[in-house]
Amino acid sequence: MMNFTWKRLGIIFGLSLSLIVAGCGSDDGDAQAEVNISEELDYTITGTEPGAGQTQKNEEVLDSYDNLAGWEQELSSAGAMLTQLTDAIDNEEPIVFSAWSPHYKFAQWDLKYLDDPQGIHGDEEQITTIAREGLKVEIPEAYTILDRIQLELPDVEEALLEAQEKDFETVAQDWADANQEIITEWTDGVDSVDGTSIELALLPWDDAIFTANVAKIALEQQGFQVTLTQVDPAIMFESIATGSADASLAVWMPVTHAGLYEQYESDFDDLGPNLDGAKTGLAVPAYMDIDSLEDLEPKE
Repeated sequence: MMNFTWKRLGIIFGLSLSLIVAGCGSDDGDAQAEVNISEELDYTITGTEPGAGQTQKNEEVLDSYDNLAGWEQELSSAGAMLTQLTDAIDNEEPIVFSAWSPHYKFAQWDLKYLDDPQGIHGDEEQITTIAREGLKVEIPEAYTILDRIQLELPDVEEALLEAQEKDFETVAQDWADANQEIITEWTDGVDSVDGTSIELALLPWDDAIFTANVAKIALEQQGFQVTLTQVDPAIMFESIATGSADASLAVWMPVTHAGLYEQYESDFDDLGPNLDGAKTGLAVPAYMDIDSLEDLEPKE
């Protein structure tokens, strides 16, 4: 009886010790896994074009976070960055990359932004509509429609994914056909016109092109003749401020276009946001077990 008891106690003790050792080993494994993510990434952020505003923000991140000492940003183009992201996801490999919303990649894959405790990339933004001074008086029908246009982020990203296979005019028309009740809300009570011209300035960004084409459809349903003109941000603001274009639905606030907005603020009307939840930052695939920039490790 005594021998049996001691044997049983020995088994229990052995199991307990094994569990303790296993637990310690698990913690070490987790810590090692965290280090390995940074090592596997080769302490590199996958960026886009050298001159992009987001590229500069990423450099601020690398300079500001002590745990990113020794990290570098690899630059090429947005297309090259997306190719690397595709390859990483296909092979379920780690990647930290420049991200912005709206973008089709968030409709195509399960991605997440990394928390930025220092707020270098800023909070969520709004894409805002601006109009030239005098538009409300001279063409109130267009002003009213533009003022009412509001889109949802998931809808825009799904449309941008569709635009990988179709042209933007077709995608915008598909959206309009499926959401005619929304366009009717924008145009409700607005008098029709007979070929009145209106010009919308926009950026050569996919979300801006889609939104402008949706606005074009809504305005054309009321009889407007609409011209879409792609320009860079500085020209977009200048054209609205000088009246050479009538409106734009492509102003990112309060961060991305803050400087240009402040420069021309007294020379245009702000109609408010047409889309909430726009964002820029650094992101990872959802399968990566990190949630913050502070989860990464410095290069030794």
